[in-house]
Amino acid sequence: MRGLFSIRTPRPVTTGEVRAWDRQRLLAILAGVAVVAVLLLGGLVYAVFLVIAGVGGDDETSGVADGVAADTESSAVQGMAYRDEIAAAAMLDVPDDAMYPADPVDKSARAIEIPSGTEPGPGMVMTGFPHTDEGAIGQLAQIDVAVLQSMSIRTAHEVYRTWALPGGIGAERWPITASVEAFLSAADMGEAKDADSEVTITPAAALVKGTDGPDWVTACALFKVSAVYRQKSQVAFGHCERMQWVGGRWMIAPGTPPAPAPSTWPGTELAAEAGWRDWVTTDDASDGGGPS
Repeated sequence: MRGLFSIRTPRPVTTGEVRAWDRQRLLAILAGVAVVAVLLLGGLVYAVFLVIAGVGGDDETSGVADGVAADTESSAVQGMAYRDEIAAAAMLDVPDDAMYPADPVDKSARAIEIPSGTEPGPGMVMTGFPHTDEGAIGQLAQIDVAVLQSMSIRTAHEVYRTWALPGGIGAERWPITASVEAFLSAADMGEAKDADSEVTITPAAALVKGTDGPDWVTACALFKVSAVYRQKSQVAFGHCERMQWVGGRWMIAPGTPPAPAPSTWPGTELAAEAGWRDWVTTDDASDGGGPS
């Protein structure tokens, strides 16, 4: 399992395990300094920009490696066990340096049209996305942007409480909350980032990992992340969440968070191999299209 700035080390994959970014690695990345090792903070620790580790054999993950699970065209609802299988299935394993800026080489990458939000929603998260897979991706991206650009623990908790359905891991254990806490701790800040630091999150690619009927999807978004602290650094960050349509909007669905998404620099050959499709924003929320 990897986070936004981690270095991969050999380890077993364990469902439900949560790993953390260490302080030295985070500071080094934000300062633009190379680091050759990761210091684990002991036991099961939280990572900056990570998700729960998933499991799955080759047969189970072969469809996911292409960006879409094998049964996404089916409209029948199969239930929680099937949803757990989709979320937990491992995605393409990529080298750690894949997250760093690189020249785009894959000119034939497919695009995916993601609708824009139409109005401010709970927790000051843009909402108004359509009842489509693409709408779920757009909503997830706005949730991530709202939390990670603010780098505020209070905002992370508020956004999770207003955008997550009961049955999840809770605001305190949500990996995105852990990202914020690790950032603030590593930079010796308080409950929110200082005025002289800046984090910008820009959606760049997306994929649909799998669906279960029209109201549930594991949606994935790939971001370009620019962090300014001492110096400016850029990396790519992939994030997947279970999303469910409830009460006229997409929300974070119950269950264990999905396996890590490949953090590949958008537009590269490796990004296309991982199933990422270039993000194209549509102005009209009704233009999101049907299920992928």
